[in-house]
Amino acid sequence: MDDVSPSHDDLLSAAGLQAERLPRHVAIIMDGNGRWAARRGLERAAGHQAGAAVVESVTKAAVELGIEWLTLYAFSTENWRRPQGEVTALIALLDDYLDQQLATMDRYGVRLRAIGRLDHLPEGTRNRLHQAATATRDQQRMTLSLALSYGGRDEIVDAARALAAAVAAGTLRPEDIDHQRFAAHLYAPDAPDVDLLIRTAGEQRLSNFLMWQTHYAEYVSSPPYWPDFTREHLLDALRTYQGRERRFGSLTPAASME
Repeated sequence: MDDVSPSHDDLLSAAGLQAERLPRHVAIIMDGNGRWAARRGLERAAGHQAGAAVVESVTKAAVELGIEWLTLYAFSTENWRRPQGEVTALIALLDDYLDQQLATMDRYGVRLRAIGRLDHLPEGTRNRLHQAATATRDQQRMTLSLALSYGGRDEIVDAARALAAAVAAGTLRPEDIDHQRFAAHLYAPDAPDVDLLIRTAGEQRLSNFLMWQTHYAEYVSSPPYWPDFTREHLLDALRTYQGRERRFGSLTPAASME
């Protein structure tokens, strides 16, 4: 990432965005790496390599624009069923990213998190994630959350198991379980709900991603494959988001309730 400039207000004005209507939490399903590679006669690993480079540019753009929380769907629980060579390449890319981007994240005030069943990852990768999270834990400009070995149903099941264990231990009454107590047992309980969910490659599926947190998210399907996703595509999605009225089941638009 290069130096963060020009000013925040200038960037938003040039992009046609309103600061007071920016989403706090943007989540992205990074889809299309394999198809991008296939169209070029390349191995799928080449698509993942190209896609990894986009993570840096999108993170930089989100920091500059003032997004508070960015969650990227990097590796799903279903991805473990892909050919072993492709899985190995994906894990190697993650390791390289953590090795190369730690200093940059720290410099630009990005706090790194990881969510998912992280115990399924190789030990070396887990160690890198722990080191990166520890090194950036005091950064406050933006939280970058990587969903790794992640499944939305798994997250809900794991939260339910934790609550069931507390009930069995006699430390929690079933009637005391509500939305807030349940959410406190999710992988990132301090994360705000997702405001804007973007999926690339023109797809329109949730694919087991942040099922609890996206209950009132605005959904934008972006046409390009992830390796072709640019800052301008992100701005397009944000402009689409700001052009909508968020109602949350109410007859009154959210903007007028603030």
